Amino acid sequence: MYIAMNRFRIKPGCEADFIEIWKSRDTYLDEVPGFQSFNLLQGASNEEFTLFTSHSVWESKAAFEGWTKSEAFRKAHANAGGTRKDIYMGPPQLECFEAVI
Repeated sequence: MYIAMNRFRIKPGCEADFIEIWKSRDTYLDEVPGFQSFNLLQGASNEEFTLFTSHSVWESKAAFEGWTKSEAFRKAHANAGGTRKDIYMGPPQLECFEAVI
């Protein structure tokens, strides 16, 4: 199992906008071999930002890397962030984990 997570720092008061961006986008993940599941998670808030992470589970690291090189990936990220780029406190931070137990 391989997990890929993107951490997003979202401006306070823009959380609903960020969630709507994700609800309304087509990810094309179901077209990709090795994809298992996806969740958008909301974390802690402070005066500066609210933390979110996209959490995708893959059969293997190779399956995730295949996704990043696929046409489905290009389509899913063609308009990343939508027209509301002002809600982001910097670019997302990718973190990947491989199951060891």
